[in-house]
Amino acid sequence: MQEDSTTALPIHLGLILDGNRRWAREQGLPTLEGHRKGYENLKTIARHAFSRGVQYVSAYIFSTENWNRAKEEVDYLMNLAMKIAVKDAKQLIKENIKIVVLGVEDKVSPKLIKAWRDAEEDSKNNTGGTLAVCFNYGGTRELTDAVRRIVTNGVDASEITEDTLADHLYHPEVPDVDLMIRTSGEQRISNFMLWRIRYAELYFEQKHWPAMNTSDLDNALDDFASRNRRFGGN
Repeated sequence: MQEDSTTALPIHLGLILDGNRRWAREQGLPTLEGHRKGYENLKTIARHAFSRGVQYVSAYIFSTENWNRAKEEVDYLMNLAMKIAVKDAKQLIKENIKIVVLGVEDKVSPKLIKAWRDAEEDSKNNTGGTLAVCFNYGGTRELTDAVRRIVTNGVDASEITEDTLADHLYHPEVPDVDLMIRTSGEQRISNFMLWRIRYAELYFEQKHWPAMNTSDLDNALDDFASRNRRFGGN
């Protein structure tokens, strides 16, 4: 049965935060300022999504491929990530938001890894919505790591099912993405949650990520509510 289009909401909203540097250039600002503004906007959009009833918000904030960017930019992004993991996380935790981090520890400083793990531990019992931070994350790497864990656990090939693979993803409690929003007019998924995105509805926002506001999110949620999701069965 199709949900009432006035009430249907995604359980899990995935966000690809694109256009930070382009936004900064259009504003006549240093490109790094675009990243700062983008990180600030993530808190605004996530809070609004949770207030609307969305249960999970995942944000693609640093990919495994982003290490190829200029060292100055990478260092700046690492510093922003530390700010989120320490200062911003404390405020979000006070607001009853749970934080989980999906990604690998390769190349990441031990101090930042500890900050992320502390945020996860301190927020584990929160119930006001889950912010899934995709940091040093890649969809193909996640699937590769899942297969490695299955092999390491000694699961016989004949016993492997789709559920087996899903149970070995990063934070397997995070459900499939229902609605994915990518900003800046780009129409790619860029290695984002390849398993969980398989039946997601896709929404491409023309604005750069720092310029996206809560009204734009409301428009995307309204558009999602109007769609008839089929999941390949009809």
